[in-house]
Amino acid sequence: MLLITQTALELGFQYALVAMALFLSYRILDIADLTTDGSFVLGAAVSVTLAAAGHSVLAIPAAMAAGACAGFVTAFLQTRMGVPSILAGIVTNTGLYTVNLMVMGWRSNASLLRTETLFTLFKKTGVGGSWNELLLSASITIVAGTALWLFLGTRLGLSIRATGDNRDMVRASSVNPAFTVTVGLCFSNALTALSGAVVGQYQKTVDMSLGTGIVVIGLACLIIGETLLGRGGIGKGIVSVMVGAVVYRGIYAVVFNTKIVPIECLKLVTATVVALAIAAPAIKSGAAFEKRRLTASRKGGR
Repeated sequence: MLLITQTALELGFQYALVAMALFLSYRILDIADLTTDGSFVLGAAVSVTLAAAGHSVLAIPAAMAAGACAGFVTAFLQTRMGVPSILAGIVTNTGLYTVNLMVMGWRSNASLLRTETLFTLFKKTGVGGSWNELLLSASITIVAGTALWLFLGTRLGLSIRATGDNRDMVRASSVNPAFTVTVGLCFSNALTALSGAVVGQYQKTVDMSLGTGIVVIGLACLIIGETLLGRGGIGKGIVSVMVGAVVYRGIYAVVFNTKIVPIECLKLVTATVVALAIAAPAIKSGAAFEKRRLTASRKGGR
């Protein structure tokens, strides 16, 4: 049971980076960025490939840079070519399939067997004991979350936040919304690639199907966190996605080990939960309207 809990916490912190990226793109910029799946695999592919070449530490910033490039392509299609945000993400994600194959040497998978990784190097330091993987995963996520919080408090970060609220107001303030969207999507996809890079070295493997459904998982973590802690400022939002990711992986571990729900159905359950959570405000508003309508009809019938 302890091992299951430990693994759930480790993966929770690693996948929290994806939820954090979606918090930036979906909640702050108000953009449905579907580059996420491809960026996650890209980060893992770059990380595993460089780690196999003996550069496991350098692999992390390299993966983030690759993810930022993917975000830049999506932003360029959206802001300069007039492609709608959803289609821009789909186009980039489709192209990343070939790019990811190229990074992995035209193979559908790659592994790090008998190769030093970020986690094995950290283990050799003796810090954390048997909890060293959890400590490293949590440290990376907390540092990334702190960096995002500090960045969104800068003048550029405030401009990005304002872009998500009202682009016309930002444009009237002599700030180019195309630039702020580009920076935001680059930062978001860099976080997604960081998650893929950490997961790739943690699992010592990467394959082309690794990113399937990542955007739905990230949204589930985001919504679970907001449901538990509620919405608030940037700091609270970042903490909530971390909590949501850990809770999601905990639920995943329980389902996987108890077979309450067939493991094959877990992604369907996740997609259903996400859809209902996103639609909750509309459902609540519709229910309130129907209640007022029925109340009015009863009064009118008297």
